[in-house]
Amino acid sequence: MAAGIREKQTVALKRMLNFNLPPIKNSTGEPVWKVLIYDRFGQDIISPLLSVKELRDMGITLHLLLHSDRDPIPDVPAVYFVMPTEENIDRMCQDLRNQLYESYYLNFISAISRSKLEDIANAALGASAVTQVAKVFDQYLNFITLEDDMFVLCNQNKELISYRAINRPDITDTEMEAIMDTVVDSLFCFFVTLGAIPIIRCSRGTAAEMVAVKLDKKLRENLRDARNSLFTGDTLGAGQFSFQRPLLVLVDRNIDLATPLHHTWTYQALVHDVLDFHLNRVNLEESSGMENSPAGARPKKKNKKSYDLTPADKFWQKHKGSPFPEVAESVQQELESYRAQEDEVKRLKSIMGIEGEDEGAISMLSDNTAKLTSAVSSLPELLEKKRLIDLHTNVATAVLEHIKARKLDVYFEYEEKIMSKSALDKSLLDMISDPDAGTPEDKMRLFLIYYINSVQAPSEADLEQYKKALTDAGCNLAPLNYIKQWKAFAKMASAPTSYGNATAKPLGLFSRVMNTGSQFVMEGVKNLVLKQQNLPVTRILDNLMEMKSNPETDDYRYFDPKMLRGSDSSVPRNKNPFQEAIVFVVGGGNYIEYQNLVDYIKAMLLNVHLNWTSHALQVVEKQTPEQLIFGELVGGKRT
Repeated sequence: MAAGIREKQTVALKRMLNFNLPPIKNSTGEPVWKVLIYDRFGQDIISPLLSVKELRDMGITLHLLLHSDRDPIPDVPAVYFVMPTEENIDRMCQDLRNQLYESYYLNFISAISRSKLEDIANAALGASAVTQVAKVFDQYLNFITLEDDMFVLCNQNKELISYRAINRPDITDTEMEAIMDTVVDSLFCFFVTLGAIPIIRCSRGTAAEMVAVKLDKKLRENLRDARNSLFTGDTLGAGQFSFQRPLLVLVDRNIDLATPLHHTWTYQALVHDVLDFHLNRVNLEESSGMENSPAGARPKKKNKKSYDLTPADKFWQKHKGSPFPEVAESVQQELESYRAQEDEVKRLKSIMGIEGEDEGAISMLSDNTAKLTSAVSSLPELLEKKRLIDLHTNVATAVLEHIKARKLDVYFEYEEKIMSKSALDKSLLDMISDPDAGTPEDKMRLFLIYYINSVQAPSEADLEQYKKALTDAGCNLAPLNYIKQWKAFAKMASAPTSYGNATAKPLGLFSRVMNTGSQFVMEGVKNLVLKQQNLPVTRILDNLMEMKSNPETDDYRYFDPKMLRGSDSSVPRNKNPFQEAIVFVVGGGNYIEYQNLVDYIKAMLLNVHLNWTSHALQVVEKQTPEQLIFGELVGGKRT
């Protein structure tokens, strides 16, 4: 399979940090020491991909925000990585005038306009610093890669391109154009970095179609300018020899509003839904010894801890898509395995007569004992294993507290039944009225899923009853008013979205802890097993990748930027199934859909392998990984 987008963006960043020269492999010499200056956008792009240690290995001694107070370091080169905004350009010109650094390597996340380039040139001339501006580059890196197969558009100002921003009833044409241009710029950067020109498919009459038209035009214009095209020569890398082009599926969020509201049961999606999880970092609050405080004492502040959940974390990579009870069990197994290894090291030290922690004595005797040598050499690996176990114990415990306090297992199972049209074992009114089940937001999410999936909307009398129960539970009704209008407009009452008929299967309750020494008291939490079913986004992808005829996708528009003349056709010219696809949800995706796509790929690869067909898939699921909570995104502020 071709290199993933994460690897390609990391390579591009390392090249930029090496003064836009390819890093020399196996180089043992000292790197050139330099300062990295970025804005918040640049920081968000770099932080999920390169650690502080990796930056130091590349010669970055300091990394500072552009708009912070910075002292002059006149004998060190500075690498800038910023958006080409008016504010940023002014500050860079100020740096030139103040002679802060020895030389300046200016890298713009997105393409800089000619007028702004002239502003920098004038400032450099005025400060007599023309020779110090060593290089100016457009990097086309205006997107954030969170996984090997997932990227988001932005973290800063993300509300400006959110579902709410796109679907506001009072949005003007100018505002809509600006949002679409922002989205298209990031997608264009993505394909420049990927080194591929996609074939684009999108639904008609939606924001996705607006993005498709603009992206097709932008790609077409760049290809037409042969001298300055970003898709020729070195820029394409290995991609230029590939006869298979990727498929870009542009999906509008309005095709499925129930999934983003759905309570989830897999590890990664739960962490995102219930904890403070952004750019692969989760922030937890830990209480600090309250029980020992004397009576009347001021409560101690909670400690805040941050954990990075990265691709280097093998446990996270293996279990992020697993049902939560399975994750809790795996953490416990890892802990027991670690304790067994730790006990073995202690036993060997005891046999050798080293009861304490005298490492010098260990090293003296290690020559005589192969087992002890092996045990000592595995200590760093053991310590890293312990760190990951502690990390996931803390994260999973925090998730479990939310599950138990809000009865999220009950919500998940109930919503699965609603979406699969199964019989309900408890009335919806009872669920909403139960004071012990969930927050007002949980109750509103549940009711919205019920309302969206109703073939026939509830009668006015029933609706008033539900509204009263929701209001009594502390819910803000603005989201419901929006969904009522949306459903009427979309004519969804006659044809609700299909979610299949598979439901989560309960294996009964955890009667007690997993085993006697477990960290996780799972009593009362349902042990639910997920049933595999394709969500609407995955079904659309499957139809378009496999060139299936289906009413759901038959009228999707088809764009090929390589064609000399654009055609308004829904008939694909390419008749062969695609081997690589990018799914982009205009209005924001979520981790439930991402995991569903990942599971679809695994199933496809297995199926294809059995049929002896070469069919490598790389699906890059774009999403703003914000769960769509309509109380916040559509109906005003959260209550």
